[in-house]
Amino acid sequence: MRGTVTYPNDGIPQNRPYGSSSNSPYYGGSNSPAGGDTAPLPNAGAHAPHAGNSPSSYHPAPADPYHSASHTTSRTRESWRGNQQGIGANRLALIIHSLADVAAAFLGLWILLYLLEANQANVFVGFVHGVADWLAGWSQDIFIMKTEGLRVFFNYALPALVYLVVGHGAAAWLRRL
Repeated sequence: MRGTVTYPNDGIPQNRPYGSSSNSPYYGGSNSPAGGDTAPLPNAGAHAPHAGNSPSSYHPAPADPYHSASHTTSRTRESWRGNQQGIGANRLALIIHSLADVAAAFLGLWILLYLLEANQANVFVGFVHGVADWLAGWSQDIFIMKTEGLRVFFNYALPALVYLVVGHGAAAWLRRL
């Protein structure tokens, strides 16, 4: 008998798919015990009987397993995965971006500590001053002014700005790879 399922518990052949009961959507149709015929379900060979059984509202039925990518371009297939080949470039960009931010933060912190007249004998202030001097060593005394505060500001703000522009620009370029 075509379309008949035998269940081990009761041994009685039943004409309903996968043991559907009276509260199932299959009950009462042409393939139900009440309907009496043994014709297979209308969409028995389809991937999803109707749109409601779809795994996603965007994809009405699963793709054909043998020809899943025949209608898409390689760019389309890769777009949902992200940039698989650029993971290293993205990490390197994040590192460069972060280093530029840290360098600019040390230089900005030294400017702030100097302008607020922090105690230069303090260990933390000495550490920040040493790191800022090392980071801004290439740009020391570019600006020579009579006011000491303006001289410190410009001589440390310029390298901070250069680190930010170059670091963020290099990171953006690497992310495009």
